[in-house]
Amino acid sequence: MDDFLSHASNQKFADARKRAFIRSVMNFFRRQERNLLSFDEVRAGLRLSHTRYLGLQNVPLGKIVGSVGRYRDFDREFLPRHDSQETRWRRIYDLTHSSGGFPPVELYKVGDAYFVRDGNHRVSVARINGSPTIEAYVTEYLTPVPVSAEDTLDDILIKAGEANFLQTTQLDKLRPDQNIRLTNPGRYRELLRHIADHKYFLEVEQQREVPYEEAVASWYDNVYMPLVREIRARDILRHFPGRTEADLYAWLVQHRAELERRYGLGQVKDVVVLDKLEQQIPASPLRKLGQVFKRKPADPDDSPSSDPPAQTER
Repeated sequence: MDDFLSHASNQKFADARKRAFIRSVMNFFRRQERNLLSFDEVRAGLRLSHTRYLGLQNVPLGKIVGSVGRYRDFDREFLPRHDSQETRWRRIYDLTHSSGGFPPVELYKVGDAYFVRDGNHRVSVARINGSPTIEAYVTEYLTPVPVSAEDTLDDILIKAGEANFLQTTQLDKLRPDQNIRLTNPGRYRELLRHIADHKYFLEVEQQREVPYEEAVASWYDNVYMPLVREIRARDILRHFPGRTEADLYAWLVQHRAELERRYGLGQVKDVVVLDKLEQQIPASPLRKLGQVFKRKPADPDDSPSSDPPAQTER
């Protein structure tokens, strides 16, 4: 049956596979991920359930960034990744140059991004042909989180984590100047646990039930911001490009908790951990940072002053 496929489709598929290979090599050395997004992972991460049918539309091909089931078969530019795709791909290509053409694809829309429900090979061929758009039946999944066609899965999950954190805590309303941004999707759940722990200790200390919003404000004012101000005063964040103050806060609190399990609750102060970190920051801190905490910290009774060391003053 392959005898009925055109020479042009054979050449186009070979070119597409070559481009896919070159892109994969370039992305490897650039440490970039240019994979299609899995719609099932995005739907689960954003907890999508409500839909509306948008009908037949012309969709920009550059905004189609994922697939329901074939996200491993194509790269982010919808170039084919496997030689086993050749026959089907070439048939679709030849159809585009026949009088009949091919029917519209079916897409899911999430924010400003689209995912292929049916028609992955048609999208791939359309991009190879240089078409700006493709005809598609579109069903939209409604989401409170802004999603763009440039987002990675981590980007989307981080946005979802931030939205859930703010919806739960109302911190953006309690403290409008807050700027908590994390680069790890799971860390927002850790912050919610920090607030829950802080609420518990407040209630034990004050012998009363503390409203959740009061606990959130107290955590932000008395736990989060003091450590962030110390991080700023020491200018530690400059050693961690691409990370945020909230990232460093979450990391330091996690490791202080690990140390307190070894040396006693309340025995390891923030300034002790910060001093130890500052003294031992290696050339590649993100790779070697764990080495800082393999040694026993300074005696808690010898905790330094809360003032930044002289050499870090600005």
